[in-house]
Amino acid sequence: MISIIVGTRPEIIKMSPIIRECQRQNVDFSLLHTGQHYSYEMDQIFFEELNLPFPDYQLDAGSGSHADQTGRIMCGIENVYEKERPDAVLVQGDTNTVLAGSLVAAKMGITLGHVEAGLRSYDRTMPEEVNRVVSDHLGDWLFAPTEKARENLLKEGIDDSKILVTGNTIVDAVFQNLEIARTRDNILQSLAVKPNEYFLVTAHRQENVDNPEKLQQILSALKTIREQWNIPVIFPVHPRTRKMIDQFQKPVSGIYLTDPIGFFSFLHLESKARLVLTDSGGVQEECCILGVPCVTLRENTERPETVDVGANTVVGTEPGRIREGVQDMIQRSEKWSNPYGDGTAGKKIVNVISKRV
Repeated sequence: MISIIVGTRPEIIKMSPIIRECQRQNVDFSLLHTGQHYSYEMDQIFFEELNLPFPDYQLDAGSGSHADQTGRIMCGIENVYEKERPDAVLVQGDTNTVLAGSLVAAKMGITLGHVEAGLRSYDRTMPEEVNRVVSDHLGDWLFAPTEKARENLLKEGIDDSKILVTGNTIVDAVFQNLEIARTRDNILQSLAVKPNEYFLVTAHRQENVDNPEKLQQILSALKTIREQWNIPVIFPVHPRTRKMIDQFQKPVSGIYLTDPIGFFSFLHLESKARLVLTDSGGVQEECCILGVPCVTLRENTERPETVDVGANTVVGTEPGRIREGVQDMIQRSEKWSNPYGDGTAGKKIVNVISKRV
């Protein structure tokens, strides 16, 4: 039996093709949700929209410091596995949920698979970088999305026999759900925007939204961009970002701060945006797949493939650099190739697991 661990919105989305493939192949699995994202808007809605089974185990870990949250998740996972010992554990990405799941599996001697292995920003100040490195070095099966990710693992001395390049499951998720989103979703009408006539923004990373100076810089740049291009800026706001904005930010005309939105609505908004500004790694990938220009509000990225193919530029949070990045990406006329695979990553991963457990 395979235990699939999720804890956040991106993990649910990226694990969904694997869950569906397990169901299709009648592979025995259970679903454990740590509750790292714990509001209806940030997690439960995704199980409903994606027609996924609800978790067999729900830990309700909630928020807290990195040590506190990781420790509580570890204790909860260990309690579950002491009662129901799986043959293998599958984690995805770089969250505290991934770190906790990887440590528990390693300590209990359970085979560990890491989906989206080998990504590197080479910035150890990012908690996510520490999480993904630890998981990769503890993992027994490392499912790398690209050859570049595989090369990163080999450079760190990881045995090539553990690594399989599968593509990224986000391609599967986008392909499986985009047409559904476009046919049944009315988010553009609800926001009164037209295709290719708005910018879409996301910001949630600790180094940006917990830093008042950086968050002010981002908001200042959005105001200037709104004025320069004279099209709306749609900003679905993560709860931690909303808390910070409410402390010091007055509403800006043409910048629409919305509550978090569901996967189908967000995918639809992404696919029709003129350009996306984000600090999310997953959104960088989605934009690359969808053919939508992306400006990354960070100093580095663990998705360099998006930059290499011309889909993305990394600009940090200084307003002048953000404006230049927007100008550059909007002026690019060439289209790029998708470096993340053909949409069969979930099938490849489950095929490997089902033969070895």
